[in-house]
Amino acid sequence: MALTQDLERVARLVESRLDALLAPEPAPSGQAQLIAAMRYAALGGGKRLRPFLLVESARLFGVEEKAALNAGVALECVHCYSLVHDDLPAMDDDKVRRGRPTAHIAFGEAMAILAGDALLTLAFDILSRPSTHQDAGVRVELIGLLAQAAGVRGMAGGQALDVAAEGQSLGPMEVAKVQSMKTGALFAFACDAGAVLGRADAVARGALAAYASAFGQAFQLADDLLDAEGDAVAMGKAVAKDANRGKATLVALLGIDAARARLSALVDDAEAALAPFGDRGATLKEAARFIASRRA
Repeated sequence: MALTQDLERVARLVESRLDALLAPEPAPSGQAQLIAAMRYAALGGGKRLRPFLLVESARLFGVEEKAALNAGVALECVHCYSLVHDDLPAMDDDKVRRGRPTAHIAFGEAMAILAGDALLTLAFDILSRPSTHQDAGVRVELIGLLAQAAGVRGMAGGQALDVAAEGQSLGPMEVAKVQSMKTGALFAFACDAGAVLGRADAVARGALAAYASAFGQAFQLADDLLDAEGDAVAMGKAVAKDANRGKATLVALLGIDAARARLSALVDDAEAALAPFGDRGATLKEAARFIASRRA
């Protein structure tokens, strides 16, 4: 219950900050429509799990929630942009996201692409602001880390590998590589950004990196299990997409029972990685258990 309340609190803070950043304003019709599409993509849904991890990682080093919020909102902008582009006909061709029409269905493909582009750009705008951190060096480091996480060596590169692999036979190691880039990179940034804000040492950053790696793998495995077994209404999006598109997943390669065993082991790995933080890591441990047991 405490974790749920924490998630909801951070989600409300993120929602409020995004609402302010994307406030409607008098503008030419095309620009106003773009802002509306950005708001549609970024507001009104989602667990805001990535900014939550960033806020909680920063908290390990005494950083107050409000001091980590800007970086979390920037990260959420990147995540929302990626969902808009992933849903496009040229990618996953999804019609429903968070229980409502996807952005390209609601606003058209051109405006959805622009909304994604603008959300990605907004993320770096936010990180560049002195309100994100008073030290310009910290801001530059955050910008560099997010660029790497979102780019060819991270999320975008993983998506490219995923597209290229459709209909092909991949082994577990190859699937894990794709998923570590496509999904894991933003979780890795979330934890590392919290450490950067807290000016953590190399040992602490290494421990959080190990946690983020296990967490990201567990999240993707749980997501794949939900795609294989979940309910579209409960999830607010289509299910069985991976099988229909011929995508290789660890669930398909290992089977349901072995995948669940692997998921449990990853949660154990995530918890073990937090040992150096003692009781301060309790919330992050609970977060790992939460994503493994979620039903939507």
